[in-house]
Amino acid sequence: MNNNSAKSPMIVSFGEMLIDFVPDVAGVSLAESYAFIKAPGGAPANVACAIAKLGGNAAFIGKVGDDEFGHMLADLLKKSGVNSDGICFDKDARTALAFVTLKADGQREFMFYRSPSADMLLKESELKLDLIKQAKIFHYGSISLISEPCKSAHMAAMKAAKQAGVLLSYDPNVRLPLWPSPEAARDGIKSIWDQADFVKVSDDEVEFLTKGDPKKDDVVMSLWNDNFKLLIVTDGPEGCRYFTKKFKGKVNGYKVKTIDTTGAGDAFVGAFLQAVAKDPNLFNDENKLKEALVFANACGAISTTQKGAIPSLPDKAQAENLIKEAK
Repeated sequence: MNNNSAKSPMIVSFGEMLIDFVPDVAGVSLAESYAFIKAPGGAPANVACAIAKLGGNAAFIGKVGDDEFGHMLADLLKKSGVNSDGICFDKDARTALAFVTLKADGQREFMFYRSPSADMLLKESELKLDLIKQAKIFHYGSISLISEPCKSAHMAAMKAAKQAGVLLSYDPNVRLPLWPSPEAARDGIKSIWDQADFVKVSDDEVEFLTKGDPKKDDVVMSLWNDNFKLLIVTDGPEGCRYFTKKFKGKVNGYKVKTIDTTGAGDAFVGAFLQAVAKDPNLFNDENKLKEALVFANACGAISTTQKGAIPSLPDKAQAENLIKEAK
């Protein structure tokens, strides 16, 4: 546990942790790549590391293989200051791998190795429910909904969090190659849509989920649910838009030299959740909300200036400097 854990409320991330293999040269396809750099990944794990890097109190719940990669990932979380009590090791399944190529524009293409991987095999009986119940925020994605037994574990974890009065944070992180079909992805992602207090989607994900123009507010609002306290749409370098019951608006992004967008959304989410954990009243105060989103945008931008998700996560001083320079 990091030293801040006594002071700040805990945020628990749930889901997959894996190894990304990224080509050492950007702008080439997987087939053309000659060598790959091993980078720890998995959106929920990235979010936990982002929170810890900013001095917050983060825990991670998930499963990895009882193999070299699995132990490397668990050690990395611990070194990053994340509470790893919720990590299980599977003796019979491997840690998931993903080959991620960065096309010339910094956008990504994925190829996954999971047949099945350890993260898919987390069982409800292996959940550290006491960890979840102590949290202020429970954060999750949609990849853990794709197959059993992980899906049932995910549902049980969400239910325990909700009953304990924990805020639910959902970032679907659409990864189409992992789902049986785009329809299955849409249905699966939306199956838990109404449970969350707070949802973050990218403009691409809005387009995928609605089949509409993500730039239009009425298209975004078709995703609104009355249980939500907040819906955020990230627009890449353009910044983000926010929608609550009372107000909506836009916060501009930052121009940086982008090398790799992997983990940018996770850096954004980690920074934002850290702000919410400290002050859940953010959802009702537009000025405070905007301030938190300005900081989250800065964290997302900085994370694109380096390769890999976790190594590129910013600390508080870096984000504050970028905000100052931009003024």
